[in-house]
Amino acid sequence: MTTTAPQRPDLARELIARAQASAAHRARRLRNQLDAVQLGQARHADHANTKVLRRILGEHDWPGHRLVGPAAAHAAWSIALHSDDDPAFQRAATTLLGRAVQAGDALVQHWAHLHDRALITSGRDQEYGTQLLLSADGIKLCPLSAPTSVDARRATVGLPPLAVALKAVRRRYTPDSRAGEAPTVDLAGAA
Repeated sequence: MTTTAPQRPDLARELIARAQASAAHRARRLRNQLDAVQLGQARHADHANTKVLRRILGEHDWPGHRLVGPAAAHAAWSIALHSDDDPAFQRAATTLLGRAVQAGDALVQHWAHLHDRALITSGRDQEYGTQLLLSADGIKLCPLSAPTSVDARRATVGLPPLAVALKAVRRRYTPDSRAGEAPTVDLAGAA
């Protein structure tokens, strides 16, 4: 991956601004600080972000480190990760992100998280154990395929053992920070 200036700083600024605004809404949602109108606005923003990222993917492929820089590539990943209302888009984004990883232009950990999220939103079991549900009852791991070999799979993509990741998430999300509904949370810390 590169440390040179991104080729498209305009796209970088847009992706970062959109992802930051969405992250602020999600943080407030987790703290149960959004009323019904604000929840609707947050969902509308997620739909708009998906539409913008879809356009960028169509014009440029995955917006990786060379095109938009590491911070904006992270923002693009976050937007794709939270495009839960469009599972087909998440699957397509996962494929493009995987190609960027193979080209050395994106992080494999981002791919693993998005891959798991796309599996969950499509009604399938995740492979790397990155997706959780937060509820009033606590933190629950989303369904996982082949749980006995999850740590071996996680190691292949540079993720820590599942028990270590779960401990960190449980520390981060205290009972008073949970919302009434059960949002899906990514073990990278993005809600």
